[in-house]
Amino acid sequence: MKSILTMFAVVFTISFCTKGCSDNRETTQTQNNGNGTYIPSTSKMKITIGSRVFTATLYDNQSATAFKEMLPLTINMTELNGNEKYFDLPENLPANASNPKTIQNGDLMLYGSNTLVLFYKTFSTSYSYTKIGKVDNPEDLQKALGSGNVNVTFELE
Repeated sequence: MKSILTMFAVVFTISFCTKGCSDNRETTQTQNNGNGTYIPSTSKMKITIGSRVFTATLYDNQSATAFKEMLPLTINMTELNGNEKYFDLPENLPANASNPKTIQNGDLMLYGSNTLVLFYKTFSTSYSYTKIGKVDNPEDLQKALGSGNVNVTFELE
């Protein structure tokens, strides 16, 4: 009986030690985008509006991947409804639209398959969009975008 307990203790100790020592890979922090898709924290983009630079986190989906392939990109975004700027991209991106119910200040989305939309106010919506990314700290985004059309540069960090 004593040898069985000793053997159990040895197996347990070896299992415990190898579990803790076997996985030396670094992990990447992630966050949930609300649709069950995780966002790698290393997928960052700079958004430049005039002299202001904002950092955004891109979602881990086909739309964001296709958008990243277009970068760097400087476009003239058109004002719409006092809450968003939009631009019709020259090519369609993969889309997987759903209704977010509430648009958040700083959301970067795709309307249809080629209209890039940057939202600068939070509001309820009945429209469907494909999520591309999110401005990390959109506090002064509305002020930077202003009330008319504006040139915006998107580039990877």
